[in-house]
Amino acid sequence: MTAQPYDLVIRGGTIGTASGTFQADVAIRGETIVALGQGLASGTRDIDATNKLVLPGGVDAHAHIEQVSAGGLLNADTFESATASAAFGGTTTVMPFAAQHRGLDLREVMNDYAALARRGAMIDYAFHMIVANPDAKTLATDLPELIAEGHGSIKVFMTYDLMKIDDEPLLDLLLTARQGQALVCVHAENHGMISWMGKKLVAKGYSAPKYHAISHPRGSEAEAFTRLIAAAALIDQPIMIFHVSTEEGAAVIRTARGQGLKVFAETCPQYLFMTRHDLDKPGLEGAKWMCSPPPREKSDQDALWRALALGDLQTISSDHAPYRFDETGKLSAGREPNFKQIANGLPGIETRLPLLFDALVSQGRPEFTGRGIEAFVELTATAPARIYNLPRKGAIQPGYDADIAIWDPRRQVTITDATMHGRTGFTPFSGRVVTGWPERVIVRGRDVVVGGELKGEPGMGRWLRRTGGWAATPTGRLAPEMDPATNFGASIL
Repeated sequence: MTAQPYDLVIRGGTIGTASGTFQADVAIRGETIVALGQGLASGTRDIDATNKLVLPGGVDAHAHIEQVSAGGLLNADTFESATASAAFGGTTTVMPFAAQHRGLDLREVMNDYAALARRGAMIDYAFHMIVANPDAKTLATDLPELIAEGHGSIKVFMTYDLMKIDDEPLLDLLLTARQGQALVCVHAENHGMISWMGKKLVAKGYSAPKYHAISHPRGSEAEAFTRLIAAAALIDQPIMIFHVSTEEGAAVIRTARGQGLKVFAETCPQYLFMTRHDLDKPGLEGAKWMCSPPPREKSDQDALWRALALGDLQTISSDHAPYRFDETGKLSAGREPNFKQIANGLPGIETRLPLLFDALVSQGRPEFTGRGIEAFVELTATAPARIYNLPRKGAIQPGYDADIAIWDPRRQVTITDATMHGRTGFTPFSGRVVTGWPERVIVRGRDVVVGGELKGEPGMGRWLRRTGGWAATPTGRLAPEMDPATNFGASIL
């Protein structure tokens, strides 16, 4: 019996995984990797990857796409433009948000975002459900049903006037997530400290974008992390803390994980490569560097790299939040806004992987000496796929989806506004020179980007049904107040 031929063989490259590198061919049949080895039989198509790195496509687990803000602003990127931009940067799976705002029905919100993605996405995707309206219907009906249907994670905000969830409803939501075994992802900052600082600064005339960088006190992060972790420990609900920006915040997470609590955490390129001084530009120019939490200090960058190396932080996402530098985005409040009136967020879905490849592989961060490729793959693909329960993503091995980025490790590229493929019109990393760039990107065996040309088509991306998986499974270590054996027999959970 003649073996079924391969549809595609990527030949002669160096395969990078989270545990090592080796030279081998990659054989693909249909949408799936079916074999790794040397001297594999020819496929219907062969790609010569000699002197190239063959890496799993990136998994960007935190991106805002075609999303309406609480203030009514629409992101600059559509699902079509954002996922094309992601593919040009080597990302093949993205996890954006379906954002419920106050008074909205979560089921209707989910349906609306799913329809947008079906029409436009060029790469595969899964949703986080943002909950800002934790009413009885959301908690008792919509969330349990949507979790069961394959949306395995929830996001909440502990700050922003129109989004924040206070301590008691946060506990309700953590309990709902525990019952459905969904992972809870949190933007954790102390709302009172931020609100107070912002009002004081503006009242005294400190209104330029650079003052945004000090309006979010660094202590607001560590305090909120501590409070969030205490609430999650009471419920025994695993959590993911988004966009860690400070040394103190990373230390809180290190302590919690050392106590055996199920706390996961990420950071983003803006906190690894930018500082608050990037916002100090003439006029309103600094608005292009505004995000929340804001970039901090060089010492925080070093602390975050150490935390990544130690495993305190497990992933690096983009937190892609694209707003144009015009009246549709950053300047929606007019030509003389104060920093409180300027939309927060940076485009980053395309630059995430090239910046990190340059730092980890080409330049060689000292924290990762001797394992730059392995760290790059782990932090940007394998770990997010594992934590968010995407079992066919994030690795190159038989049985996995054929999501592959072929990198030229020697190619030097200057990042500029003009070279980006999104609709924001600028990148905060303009002018940076990086070494290493993805020259061919494949999603489930299909070319999406080849030699700088877009080959993907809107709608070819696929929704990824998933449960919360192992990361969302409670530890079973009950707080004394929750354990019937020690709380006089009360059954609360």
